[in-house]
Amino acid sequence: MRREPQAYLWDVREASDTIFDFTRGLHLGDYMEDLKLRSAVERQFEIIGEALNQLSKVDPEIAARIPDLPQIVSFRNLLIHGYAAVDHPTVWRALQTKLPALRHCVGELLEAYETPGQAT
Repeated sequence: MRREPQAYLWDVREASDTIFDFTRGLHLGDYMEDLKLRSAVERQFEIIGEALNQLSKVDPEIAARIPDLPQIVSFRNLLIHGYAAVDHPTVWRALQTKLPALRHCVGELLEAYETPGQAT
């Protein structure tokens, strides 16, 4: 069964919020020292990347509105397939510098779905 585009956006929003919840009040050192935290954050980034990958197949027009979507999917691929070479400070920087803008963009797209006639 085919999912609606907003379901993928919702997945991105939820995974982003989860990352923020996991890391609130923490610093890079905290992140580096906690294997469970790193694993949990990486898993949420994998969900974000896969959701955006699927969104790009289901609704390329909506996907095109997400800045850096190809890089986000590539980041997901690195986390999954290049797990042995993951640079933890790079993951931390992504959640500090890139994730807030992505979360904002996805939030706006979801709001458009809630306003009839504005999602397309």
